[in-house]
Amino acid sequence: MVAVAAGRVTLSDRRTERSWSVDLAPYRISAVAVTQAQYAAVTGLRPSSVAGDRLPVESVSWIDAIGFCNALSRREGFAPAYRVEGLAVEWDAAAAGYRLPTEAEWEHACRAGTSGPRYGELDDIAWYRDNSAGHAHEVGRKAPNSWGLYDMLGNTWDWCWDVYDAEVYGEYRVLRGGGWSDRHWSCRASVRRRSHPTFRIDDVGFRVARSE
Repeated sequence: MVAVAAGRVTLSDRRTERSWSVDLAPYRISAVAVTQAQYAAVTGLRPSSVAGDRLPVESVSWIDAIGFCNALSRREGFAPAYRVEGLAVEWDAAAAGYRLPTEAEWEHACRAGTSGPRYGELDDIAWYRDNSAGHAHEVGRKAPNSWGLYDMLGNTWDWCWDVYDAEVYGEYRVLRGGGWSDRHWSCRASVRRRSHPTFRIDDVGFRVARSE
């Protein structure tokens, strides 16, 4: 887990041409996406389409990621961050347990103080359509950003906590970062995508965060 200081980030959405700023308290975020070995150790499950302990876990839904966070919290003696009843999930912001990053936390961590679309040359930092050979790769094989975070762009998309646009898309949740099958324009710090919280596919995974 990498400690991130308090800060402010400005998010934007190309679809609505809207931008907004978010003030962030200090938090921690995992240096790499949750791996298949980590997921199996906590849940006993290996849902990914291609097996490999150091590969990012994928084919996991937002609800699956929420369940992992609570299970990991209990395993390490922290109060779980989420109260779950079916698809209804409430976040207890006072709890010390593991959780998904908010999309503001995700983008702030991805940018690591930079202001451009990416924190480095794309081929140096990310697995995407032009260099992935059509599959995910082991975490941490590309260069990190200046805060020591790997694969923030490319390899697998990261689920975030936030609802994307409740008025238009209901319970759809935010995805960030781009994946191994995406073209270069999807692998940018500002890109927002969305999917249903039960959706699973082979280029979507997650990383975890904790409040300080």
